[in-house]
Amino acid sequence: MSRVTVIGLGPMGQAMVRVLVAAGHPVTVWNRTAARAEGVVADGAVLAATPADAVLASDLVLLSLTDYQAMYDILGDATDALAGRTLANLSSDTPERTREAATWAERHGAAFLTGGVMTPAPMVGTAEAYVYYSGPHEVLDRHLAALTLIGEPRYLGEDPGLAQLMYQAQLALFLTTLSGLMHAIAMLGGAGMKAEEVLPELLSAADSVGTMIRSGEEAPGAALDAGEHPGHLSTVTMMGATADHIVDTSASLGLDLALPLAVQAHYRRAIEDGHGGDNWTRIIDGIRQPR
Repeated sequence: MSRVTVIGLGPMGQAMVRVLVAAGHPVTVWNRTAARAEGVVADGAVLAATPADAVLASDLVLLSLTDYQAMYDILGDATDALAGRTLANLSSDTPERTREAATWAERHGAAFLTGGVMTPAPMVGTAEAYVYYSGPHEVLDRHLAALTLIGEPRYLGEDPGLAQLMYQAQLALFLTTLSGLMHAIAMLGGAGMKAEEVLPELLSAADSVGTMIRSGEEAPGAALDAGEHPGHLSTVTMMGATADHIVDTSASLGLDLALPLAVQAHYRRAIEDGHGGDNWTRIIDGIRQPR
């Protein structure tokens, strides 16, 4: 089994260590707060004294940090150890900072993979876990056995920023959905309804969005790629009226209007641009080219 180093022992880093150790990989760890390593060391990992020692211990170095600046903070004095290693940075940041990091790593003789882990820590290593990667394909292939243990690798391309962009896009959808769910619960709470009783209804509605978009004439992928927005089903005007009603209802309940106003603005822009009769997907124009 190949040696693997994990730097960063938050819940995600600890989960990755445990999966790798359980599979028989010798794992070296390092964390700025050494006490966080106690649990994984008890499970069989080895705590390195310094970041340089951690890097030198393995060909594959996984970084699970708050952001990319943390990589520089931790490895800035250990750059001599990077030559010949592979850095797989599974931290969150912008695609541009990710590309800069790949250049930095290559300048110090290291191969670089960007990773976006699309699973919460408790699900790392399960059949449902998957991770987006971008960077040199041959580098991913070289470490595929170890990386597959974390989650199914989904390769997006050579550009180091692609995995980060997909990760951020997924989170944009995820976080917006969570905010929408909390807003809906707050709306119903204004009438005295309890979260426990309304959640099943709201989650059923959330599930139906994917079904609607995947099925039949509502499936918009090819039409979006072609720049087409046929308005024979859910039009901008119809959806915009609904957005207006949500703003009015939320205001009457004394709720924060940031989210419903943002949604309303998308439809109003499309209507102002003369696209009221188009499909609701037309709002993408205003998102792509904000005023």
